[in-house]
Amino acid sequence: QVQLVESGGGLVRAGESLSLLCTGSGDTGCISGMGWYRQGPGKERELVAHIFRGGSKYYADSVKGRFTVSRDDSEYRLHLQMNSLQPEDTAVYLCNAVGVAGSKCDANYWGQGTQVTVSS
Repeated sequence: QVQLVESGGGLVRAGESLSLLCTGSGDTGCISGMGWYRQGPGKERELVAHIFRGGSKYYADSVKGRFTVSRDDSEYRLHLQMNSLQPEDTAVYLCNAVGVAGSKCDANYWGQGTQVTVSS
């Protein structure tokens, strides 16, 4: 099993920055990819950014150029640096980890989420 805990959410004004941190524990050795999702009010959950096991990254079009995702495998931490935040970025941000396929932790793991609110 893998446990994920997010931190760093809060209330900021449009144009400001915020950094999120996800810390993994448990069977972290069998984590493959890690990423951040978000779910805004009345919206479906969407993928924001993801780091694959080989190190390649994916960003949603809406955050490209503003958000940066990075991963520290030595401590199983996932960072999300969010710059130039806009009101439409307001959402609960959730950390996600994908277990290696076919391993004992072959599953999707989720943190409890952290609220990010951007005022105009």
